[in-house]
Amino acid sequence: MIAIAKDLKVNEQIRVRQIRLIGADGEQVGIIDTRDALRMAREKNLDLVMVSPQAVPPVCKLLDYGRFRYEQQQNEKENRKRARSQEVKAIKYRVKIDDHDFNTKTNHVRRFLEAGNKVKVTIMFRGRERTHPELGERILDRVAEALTDIGTPESRPSMMGMDMNMVMAPKAEKVKKKVDEGGDTAAEAELAAPADTQASPAEANA
Repeated sequence: MIAIAKDLKVNEQIRVRQIRLIGADGEQVGIIDTRDALRMAREKNLDLVMVSPQAVPPVCKLLDYGRFRYEQQQNEKENRKRARSQEVKAIKYRVKIDDHDFNTKTNHVRRFLEAGNKVKVTIMFRGRERTHPELGERILDRVAEALTDIGTPESRPSMMGMDMNMVMAPKAEKVKKKVDEGGDTAAEAELAAPADTQASPAEANA
């Protein structure tokens, strides 16, 4: 199967005298004059597309160029969606978080899950707070309970250094693709952080 590039010469844009032609069904037609290939394309209501310009002579194929470009764009869109669904976002909570901040951060987690992303939820402990891991587990349980309609924990909470982590995964049947084709919205981009980054000043004061 020949890989076809995005930017191609089509029909009258092809200026070489001879080409190696591939038919609409993939059959090898052979080396023919470009004008004869253009005539064949018109007769079949197809386009003559140069798929391998570096070959000698260049390789062209008979195909419906409009349909090909549409299918290529759909494939690229699906690839972007799959790439986004593999991202792991990160939201950080403090042990002594008030209800307002808890609800705000949990809504951020919900938005990421709705967009098809996994979310690493981190509880950051300070000093002696680490001697009470049950406080962190309690917050993570609250997060999981608040998001039970859209996501589910991949595993039980686990300690790593001064942090307790839990990864929430979206429920496939509930995922709502709210992200633009071009990627995360500006607001979501500000909220997203690599899993190993430090807390922002705003989060540190939560």
